[in-house]
Amino acid sequence: MIRGLYTSGWSMLALNKKMDVLTNNLANVSTNGYKRDIVVLEGFPKLLAERLYDNTDYVSGGVPVGELSFSNDVGEVHTNFQQGTILKTDNALDFCIKDNGHAFFCVAVPQGDVFREYYTRDGSCVLNADGQLVTRQGYFVLGENGVIRLSGDNFVVDKNGTITQNGRFVDRLLVKQFEGPHTLAKSGENLLSPTEATVEEAFTGQVVQSYLEQSNVDAIREMVDMISLLRSYEANQRVITALDSTLEKAVNEVGRV
Repeated sequence: MIRGLYTSGWSMLALNKKMDVLTNNLANVSTNGYKRDIVVLEGFPKLLAERLYDNTDYVSGGVPVGELSFSNDVGEVHTNFQQGTILKTDNALDFCIKDNGHAFFCVAVPQGDVFREYYTRDGSCVLNADGQLVTRQGYFVLGENGVIRLSGDNFVVDKNGTITQNGRFVDRLLVKQFEGPHTLAKSGENLLSPTEATVEEAFTGQVVQSYLEQSNVDAIREMVDMISLLRSYEANQRVITALDSTLEKAVNEVGRV
């Protein structure tokens, strides 16, 4: 009975963590290039129970009576890198990558006195006061030669990311592709950072100008999952209430007999 309280209580904690992820997905349903997170639940390690001295020879060691599993917990938060819907914007400063979701634009984010390279699928860019190509957050969009400088928004980007303006080569967008994008870590602001397991490979996709990739979050699906999660949470609440009532009777009434 006590184990039932722990099981239901721990399940509620796991469901609460999953609710946080679903809420974050819904909050980013309109964020360009956002990739939805999926919570993977796993069972606690199984425990072997034994009844000590419960055998005919009265020898210590016990007899196996079965396996016990205590509830679930969040095993990992998996990111779905499937490409989102491509939307035409007719804005020359908007870009998207058409591929299998393994390639990313590179941006430079200041950290103290240095800049660190991060990755994003959000190709919504603007020009700052110095004519530098930056993200909506103000981070530099990187080319193969560093920060990209342009004279206005009258320029062309081909499928390889090469930028030309007034018939002259300017730079090429720095796009990196990875064997397993799941090895990248989310760093906030729709940015990703590499880990020790991240392996780069040759870019096989296409860069498209005047288009943006939308979030791959399905709002209806997330709402359905949220409703299902709430029902599970309420069921665990009812179990705890019932067990608490039974324990109260066991302590206050059975003890009298």
